[in-house]
Amino acid sequence: MDPLWILLAGVLTVVGGILVLRLQAFLALVAGALVVAALTPAAAVVKHEVSKKATVEAAEKIAKLSIGERVAREFGNTCAKIGILIAMSSIVGRCLMDSGGADRIVHSLLRWLGEARAPIAFVVASYLLGIPAFLETVFLLMIPIGKALRRQSGKNYVLYVLSIIAGATITHSLVPPGPGPLFVARALDVNMGVMIIAGCTVAAFTTTAGYLFALWRNLNFDVPLREAAVGEGAPVARKLEDLPPLWLALLPIALPMLMITGTTVVEILENAKILKKGTAAQPLWATLGDVNIALTVAAVIGLAMLVGQNRDHLKQLGKTVTPALEEAGMIILIIGAGGAFGGVLQQTGVGARIQEISQSYHVGVLFLAWLVTAMVRVAQGSATVAMITAIGMVGSMATETQLGFHPVYVALAIGCGSKMLPWMNDGGFWVVCKVSGMTERETLKTFSTMLSVMGVAGLLVTMLLAKLFPHF
Repeated sequence: MDPLWILLAGVLTVVGGILVLRLQAFLALVAGALVVAALTPAAAVVKHEVSKKATVEAAEKIAKLSIGERVAREFGNTCAKIGILIAMSSIVGRCLMDSGGADRIVHSLLRWLGEARAPIAFVVASYLLGIPAFLETVFLLMIPIGKALRRQSGKNYVLYVLSIIAGATITHSLVPPGPGPLFVARALDVNMGVMIIAGCTVAAFTTTAGYLFALWRNLNFDVPLREAAVGEGAPVARKLEDLPPLWLALLPIALPMLMITGTTVVEILENAKILKKGTAAQPLWATLGDVNIALTVAAVIGLAMLVGQNRDHLKQLGKTVTPALEEAGMIILIIGAGGAFGGVLQQTGVGARIQEISQSYHVGVLFLAWLVTAMVRVAQGSATVAMITAIGMVGSMATETQLGFHPVYVALAIGCGSKMLPWMNDGGFWVVCKVSGMTERETLKTFSTMLSVMGVAGLLVTMLLAKLFPHF
């Protein structure tokens, strides 16, 4: 059977399960993985495993596993790579919110830049907070400030809303430890430090594109401040003196990124013969730069910051950690199921088939990865599910030898594709719509259009960087 038919059957199972049967994404992805595994011939599994440097005996052993065992094997492999990371990242995000650290970052930027430059403060704050936290969380935190500024100035509400969204939405899809970029980087064997550096770079350009769109949209499109259809969460009511200092608020975000990228920088310097290999500091860098260690350190700092703000929080840590781990657990299940789906998809040989078609029709891999992700995003609504589905389709062709450039650019193209055309099947769309008080039509003209502009801009920047710096 042509791998493309197996791919079609799997995608229809996932998308149909989510849209038609209203299944939770985890169940739809598991169902898709089981369908793909059932349709894949044993010979295709053997060929795929041998291409991954497995011995013929080991490959045949995997091919003889039952359908359920093959799916469970890929599920376990995925969870082993990302489980600890997502759990710790979720704790960091929750601690920043509960301790007031996120409030401190926002208020400090507003104080430095002033009310006239509040949109820039929103962009920078959301860019930073979007790394560990979801768009919905960042938006709920910052929108009360945007509404307060709108009441004072009587204008610029669209600009305030879009500025909050511009930073958070893109860093969460391009910069680890966001679950999407984390999974894609692992699937492509991209060094996490490289992914952070490249993701932050492209995110800076795409956020700028989003902010420029927000400025333009604000000039010719006014939205009145209406009563929100749903509550916007706890209002920002903490006294500034009760918030943690800025350096401490930034530490859980900045330190792990420095630890991870520091190892990458050392490797680059060693390869350039600026530093000698095998120095005494190398084992220390390797340990501290391990992404699991770095995020565990960040989680410990976040918890310490939370307790430091109020000693009573020591007795209430469960109220912070438990919801964070519950949220992480669901994300891990979804990504694990997505990894299983992607893993059995690759066993079909679909990657080589897609590469064959793309060469026949002269379609570049970066554009193809972006397009596939965008199509899945539009079909089912979740950016993360779109990313983990897309990597299953194009991941096997994304090696540096085949591409001619570093596979990190494929990861970035996938992240940018996940921003395209969010509409009524996207949970983030409804959070922005109902909390801001905008109508569905207004949300489509602002939120959905801006994210699509950012997705296209991100693809163009990624393609340019791949041309200028192919080997990173």
